[in-house]
Amino acid sequence: MILLINGERREVDAVQLEALLTELGLEPTTVATAVNREFVPRTERADIALSEGDAVELLSPMQGG
Repeated sequence: MILLINGERREVDAVQLEALLTELGLEPTTVATAVNREFVPRTERADIALSEGDAVELLSPMQGG
């Protein structure tokens, strides 16, 4: 399925948010997530089904100054 991930069109196999993080090799505890501009708490990611064309935002903290 095609998703818009951080503004970039990507083809993925995952059909739920938690599986998407695994597919992308991201550490679930260090990433904030939103689907279609709605924040998704870590505890609810396994329950969020993804659909063709969904916009997913994945944010992780960065160090710097």
